Amino acid sequence: MRLSLTTWNINSVRLRIDLVAKFIKATRPDVLCLQETKCIDDAFPLKRFKRLGYEHVALNGQKGYHGVAIISKLPFDRTDVRTFCDKIDSRHISVAFGEKAQLAKPVVLHNFYVPAGGDVPDPALNPKFDHKLKFLDEMKACEPLHPRGEDRHILVGDLNVAPFENDVWSHRQLLKVVSHTPIECEKLLAAQAQGEWFDVARERIPLAEKVYTWWSYRAADWTVGDRGRRLDHIWVSRALKDTVSDFSILRDARGWDRPSDHVPVTVTLEV
Repeated sequence: MRLSLTTWNINSVRLRIDLVAKFIKATRPDVLCLQETKCIDDAFPLKRFKRLGYEHVALNGQKGYHGVAIISKLPFDRTDVRTFCDKIDSRHISVAFGEKAQLAKPVVLHNFYVPAGGDVPDPALNPKFDHKLKFLDEMKACEPLHPRGEDRHILVGDLNVAPFENDVWSHRQLLKVVSHTPIECEKLLAAQAQGEWFDVARERIPLAEKVYTWWSYRAADWTVGDRGRRLDHIWVSRALKDTVSDFSILRDARGWDRPSDHVPVTVTLEV
């Protein structure tokens, strides 16, 4: 069975529902994972997604900030929400696809929105950065995030860290900028290693090549200098590594009318 999955920090699902619909009509992924939905669950545009053919929705939202959602053509066997750092701030949701989706072997999908961390890369001075570092530590320590053996797991989302030199427009200039500081990169890669995860983008695109999924709103023209960062990730467990048949980043979406500062990232697997 072919499974296509997209992750996208949409930066307000209600504000950008027309952009989501445009993407869906053109691409038709089986599963869409959104971050920064910025709305309570009761306000989520369920009817619009159902008209688009997505009957199955798992939500973890809150008013005005954060929020994650999984929208799917395929039914879920179960859903789960985890909290980190003793905060109920809508940063994780997971689902399992199994018999209801007619899969012989189940697939577990985690959707994350890791804290951005503010502007000052010092946990003693910046509580937001301290929160981010602790969140990454808890991701490493969380046993359900560590697939083993034949576990077929996928972890996606805005992880808010660009871990490699060519995941940012200038490694040297961003070493002291939140999202690419050495401590953040170290902690994200430690969480990845603990789960024996494979980073799909860097499995398919050499480390020597620049890869971005985010461009700041602060630039008057995001294309000038191409000052991007790779903040959005798709990881798969060892059992799914060889099932990946396609991967793409829809860079053009950054140039749409009133866009998110992130763009859709899509993987296709033969499950």
